[in-house]
Amino acid sequence: MILEKLKKRRKRLDPPLLMGILNFTPDSFSDGGVFFDQEKALEHCLDMVEAGAYIIDIGGESTRPGSEPVSLQDEAGRTIPLIRALRKRSNVTISIDTYKAEVAKQALNAGANMVNDISGLTFDSDMGPLLAKYDCPVIVSHIQGTPRNMQKKPFYVDVLQEIKEYFLERLEYCDRIDVNRDNVILDTGIGFGKRLEDNLKLVANPGFFEDLGQPLLYGTSRKSFIGQLLDEPDPRQRETGSMATFAWLALAGVDILRVHDVKKVMQFFKVLFNIKNQLYDA
Repeated sequence: MILEKLKKRRKRLDPPLLMGILNFTPDSFSDGGVFFDQEKALEHCLDMVEAGAYIIDIGGESTRPGSEPVSLQDEAGRTIPLIRALRKRSNVTISIDTYKAEVAKQALNAGANMVNDISGLTFDSDMGPLLAKYDCPVIVSHIQGTPRNMQKKPFYVDVLQEIKEYFLERLEYCDRIDVNRDNVILDTGIGFGKRLEDNLKLVANPGFFEDLGQPLLYGTSRKSFIGQLLDEPDPRQRETGSMATFAWLALAGVDILRVHDVKKVMQFFKVLFNIKNQLYDA
């Protein structure tokens, strides 16, 4: 369903699909602990759906810089009951944000539709074969290092070219293990082992990856590079800066944006794209 939606969006040049973020963790960088209760988490998911989220991305392990991994049992214990509860209440596309194949399997069996793997299928060797078996959409992200150490002196000579080469290698890997390329969505991994200048270059140039032929997702919402630019340590106070990135990326044709405040972004895009649709093409 999401793949057909993406094809239609590209054909009509519609606004990006919005992926609403649900961090079911006590320690995520932006809203850790705020929704660390199943009833609150479920209601927030439903609020995001009502506001216009096409995808709800549910994660049970914080992947902020310096974070420690959690056990498979803890991660599944947080996410699987919430996925079941949300599926009973809504037909929204549900994404499981995990790099663990067993958590992904349980989530897909519980009603999730797709997998968001920050490691690009590199942290768990069972993830690729699982996705081939389930034939479901997958977000293949770029990361340098691991969440624990990714922001300890990341370095690139040419961040755009190096990430493109990484994506090419990952797509070839998907071909080898029979993961359908039509299921693959690419994510440049903003903030995942990137310097300020790397993040800015990636945000400025999404078209650099267009010739790969895959849908592109960006997750800039409230990220630390925005905090650096604004001298704003509180992630919740970075919404205005986030909106600037959303506008740029949306007008550049990015397919999916991963956001915290779905309602505000939907309102923003309603105005932005009504203006865009009145452009005079002489």
